[in-house]
Amino acid sequence: MVQLLGPDGTFAPSAAAEEFLPYFERLTEADYRKFFKDMVTVRRFDTESTNLQRQGQLGLWVPSHGQEGAQVGSAYGARSQDHVFPAYREHAIAMIRGVDLLNLIKLMKGITHGGFDFRENNNFHLYTLVIGSQALHATGYAMGIKFDGDYATGNPETDQAVIVYFGDGATSQGDVSEALVFSASQQTPQVFFVQNNHWAISVPVSVQARVPIYRRGEGFGVPGTQVDGNDVFASYAVTAKLMDDARAGKGPALIEAMTYRIQAHTTSDDATRYRSESDLEEWIAKDPISRLEAFLRDKGTDSSFFAEVHESAADFAADIRNRTLTVTNPDIYETFDKVYTHPHPLMEEQKAWLQAYEASFGDEGGAA
Repeated sequence: MVQLLGPDGTFAPSAAAEEFLPYFERLTEADYRKFFKDMVTVRRFDTESTNLQRQGQLGLWVPSHGQEGAQVGSAYGARSQDHVFPAYREHAIAMIRGVDLLNLIKLMKGITHGGFDFRENNNFHLYTLVIGSQALHATGYAMGIKFDGDYATGNPETDQAVIVYFGDGATSQGDVSEALVFSASQQTPQVFFVQNNHWAISVPVSVQARVPIYRRGEGFGVPGTQVDGNDVFASYAVTAKLMDDARAGKGPALIEAMTYRIQAHTTSDDATRYRSESDLEEWIAKDPISRLEAFLRDKGTDSSFFAEVHESAADFAADIRNRTLTVTNPDIYETFDKVYTHPHPLMEEQKAWLQAYEASFGDEGGAA
């Protein structure tokens, strides 16, 4: 397993990390601080969103607590021209790519199917709740990049690649296997990033996978690398190298980031029914934020920096809460306007029928 930071925050690269060290060495003190701030901010956002769901403001929330190291590190390992295909837990990556996180709130509130245009958010595509299907979306897009010749030109500022995120549970879906088949056969410029958080809802990864997940790709011809997902530096370095390789035409790769889902699968789940308290405590001790904080403090980072980060994160979460409470339901007729990119006669006909039907109720009618 590739690891640069130990659980206590000590810089101690594993033997497997050697080829990735040049990528870590690119990072500056400012990068370290940026990684820390983003991890703290998205955790505070995640906590606030969970609270909003518990208070009836959202229908569902999907927590990311504990997976910030895997997400923040890998997010910075991609370039702005790369395309990102998320599942539904990649809140940190969405934030880093420029998505207004209120759009995720609206999605979980049930008033939008997506809420943003990926072309306006540094190629961060829509959340995908059909488990594993985004692997096929990503592979198809990567095939398009290959067919268009938008990679392997030698220009790192324009060459493109794709990164797709999914969990250990999704590797049991046929869609992921099919995506690996096409990716390997077409040698697409893409990286499969598996966040192994050890649980597919209530089924442990030990039941799903009899071999480490990073080795699953080998059977399809996609080489795999296992990384400590709670080590933000390792997640960054491995992703940056493999994305560079993909852009350069060296084919697809698979990353298995070993992390843990500290909270439940979603707010509709009770994780206490299927996992032990001892396992949870063991992984809490490996927390990615605490790990990086220990590293920064050892390097002499002043306490005022940490206080400022937590204050800023609290402000960010408060803003999300305030804006969530002012969100209103969209006009029901927008349903017809958003099906196609241009006006469509069938949609216009259906919209007119509904308007006439609502009007038939007189003062008692109206869209609801």
